[in-house]
Amino acid sequence: MPKLVPEAKAYLEIFNQMPAIQSMDPKTVREMFAQAPPVEVELAPLAKIENRLIPVSKDEEINIRIYTPEGEGPFPLFVYYHGGGWVLGDIETSDASCRMIANRTGHIVVSVDYRLSPEYKFPIPVQDSYAALEWVYENAASLNGSASKIVVGGDSAGGNLATVVSMIALDQNGPQISAQVLIYPVTDLSFNTASYEEFQQGFGLDKDLMIWFGSHYIRDESDQKNKYAAPLLAEDVSNLPQALVITAECDVLRDEGLAYAKRLKDAGVIVDAICETGLVHGYFTNMAVFPDRIKGTISKIAQFLTETNQKVKNA
Repeated sequence: MPKLVPEAKAYLEIFNQMPAIQSMDPKTVREMFAQAPPVEVELAPLAKIENRLIPVSKDEEINIRIYTPEGEGPFPLFVYYHGGGWVLGDIETSDASCRMIANRTGHIVVSVDYRLSPEYKFPIPVQDSYAALEWVYENAASLNGSASKIVVGGDSAGGNLATVVSMIALDQNGPQISAQVLIYPVTDLSFNTASYEEFQQGFGLDKDLMIWFGSHYIRDESDQKNKYAAPLLAEDVSNLPQALVITAECDVLRDEGLAYAKRLKDAGVIVDAICETGLVHGYFTNMAVFPDRIKGTISKIAQFLTETNQKVKNA
């Protein structure tokens, strides 16, 4: 059994006393989290933060939040998709982490508030996510950003959406993405890896909870096997953007994240794979409990993006 860091132990002691999310309906869970008292955390300083509505179809709009770092620009761009199993979460969930990414990496971060399941099942969250990428690409100059330097990233379900929009952009000859940053991404919906067995209960993201998320997200068995829902099942992952894949050691999603990194590498994609020891799923957006480990992870992201931008410059 891997050894949990003290912060993870303390977090799980509190989390495991809560009602099981999978025993409730999504509306009740959202209300429960909305009623939780706010937690004061240190927020990274930035030049500007702006909320906007952008169109994702003829009749629909979604929210985005734009984080602009200090400096003159034009800045490289980082399109970020939050986690929450496609059912929970919003741009507030990842606010503190997105601020720090912008501050530490010198990227304009655009956080995307895609529509959630089960009200909007697959493929709508994917379509929203890709529409947001296209909007960022088309409006890069007005954001003081560089359309030639767009990174996509996210945590958990957001990591899934980040790699899926990379696939769509390649398949449809869409915006050119320079890199993907995938933080404990969902890459499969089979729920049957060794890490699912090892951490199936008591580590925050239970196996039954992931099954609950999946059941609300996908419509049928064919969705479960669709590469835009389960990118690990894609027949060809060559020519995708270089990737940083970050997994948490004590997480049911660890092995599918590592498997996806291996698939990319085997297909000739440049990949850095990092497993954060002693950590559990969800740490990256929990600034109140894991501030030092989040800072450490973002330092690794910053190094990866510096190297990526240098490659783009030299290309």
